[in-house]
Amino acid sequence: MKISLGSDHAGYELKSHLVTFLKAAGHEIIDVGTDSTDSVDYPEFCAGAARLAVSGEADFGIVMGGSGQGEQLAANKVKGARAALCNCLYTARMAREHNDANVLSIGARVVGVGLAEEIVTLFLSTAFEGGRHQRRVDQVMAIEDE
Repeated sequence: MKISLGSDHAGYELKSHLVTFLKAAGHEIIDVGTDSTDSVDYPEFCAGAARLAVSGEADFGIVMGGSGQGEQLAANKVKGARAALCNCLYTARMAREHNDANVLSIGARVVGVGLAEEIVTLFLSTAFEGGRHQRRVDQVMAIEDE
């Protein structure tokens, strides 16, 4: 898989770890930044990762920050993005199975590295169930056209 990653300064160390982790698992990585722990504003990095996932240049996006909340919000401003804040395994599975999320958001100050690896692995390996959930995803996506 090809995965785009973006973070602010608070998510930089987790992003760096996940780049190595994902490459070792055989994934291709597009790192849109940031490139250090120097303070930056997250919207451009998170929207950049989401744009790649929405356009198909990446299969999925992953965004990280301190809590993951602002990062999720920024990613979701990209038309076609379905970013889900997943700081546990249950929400990661549900984000994919029921919501067909294409961007994963993680709070680097909330989730440890080991759990982050598990969340990412589960998110990337879980298929969308479709069925009744497709109807709901379609309704959510239609809101963008209002």
